Amino acid sequence: MRIPILCLALLTLTAAAPAEADIDGVQEHPLISRYPGQDIRWQEVDNNRPYRIPIGPVTGYRAIGDWIDTTGRVTRTFYALEGERTASEVFENYRDSLNAQGFEVYGARFDATRGGPEIGSRSWLNVYLAENPLNQPGEAGTQAAGTSTQGGAGAIVAHKQRAAGDVYVVINVEQHAERYVGTLIDIIEVQATEVGLVAIDPEAIGRDLEDKGRVVLSGIVFEYDRAALKPESGPALAAIAGYLQEHPDQCYFVVGHTDGKGTFAYNAKLSADRAQSVIDALSSRGIDGKRLTAHGVGPLAPVFSNASDAGRAHNRRVELVQRLGCSD
Repeated sequence: MRIPILCLALLTLTAAAPAEADIDGVQEHPLISRYPGQDIRWQEVDNNRPYRIPIGPVTGYRAIGDWIDTTGRVTRTFYALEGERTASEVFENYRDSLNAQGFEVYGARFDATRGGPEIGSRSWLNVYLAENPLNQPGEAGTQAAGTSTQGGAGAIVAHKQRAAGDVYVVINVEQHAERYVGTLIDIIEVQATEVGLVAIDPEAIGRDLEDKGRVVLSGIVFEYDRAALKPESGPALAAIAGYLQEHPDQCYFVVGHTDGKGTFAYNAKLSADRAQSVIDALSSRGIDGKRLTAHGVGPLAPVFSNASDAGRAHNRRVELVQRLGCSD
């Protein structure tokens, strides 16, 4: 009797015990656990590896039009599943698990024929593996070799923001034989940039305001537990002032945020004072302060959990938020 797919999707959210048939020396990545019954037959791990993540279909001869180029810690694991389970079941299980964990799915497609240019097709997989070749021999080579059984295959490309850095996942599932499903899971972990070290530029400000209605003012750095700006905030303040000068008819909220440590009353005041400090600094650079209104929301709108140092660092921030009109 087959176990319902929904139940299996829930099972993969909890790490499965290593299988006795796993090859020696491998360790399952904690981010994504295996489908029940899978064995690890191949694995390679590289630190600081350049990687190309395909997020679109094949657009020409051996070409995919849309890529994300990045560098990070890359864990590539190949799983074999022997028995009655089908590739479509495995595919749906991983897709549902990624959705349940809050991943943004760029593309997910399973097709019994493997034809066409879309994500998961044979032509798509060939281009993907050509750009990100398997550097070690082993059973993962069955993915590159393909199969004559035409049992169907699919792929999932997904992304998730984390305080510790962005992570990308590419999963390829293939019905290689009647009772053999191969799954190649690539996990690319991009190390987070230290908060406050990278200043934004006017182009980035405009892009985020247009897309999201707000922009985090990266590069704004305060004295510890105070509203006083550090001198290294200068480049970011210059970029913000430049953008505001290019858009003289627009008004904005300047919103301060803190992490979750301390009392709410203290953090609410500190966040408001920091927002006002940014306005004062911009006013000294020729920006009309009447266009900007300071608000502090303390710890009420975290972007990551306050349980870790990395999460708290991201939560301490100042944002520029669109305002419709300039009246109170």
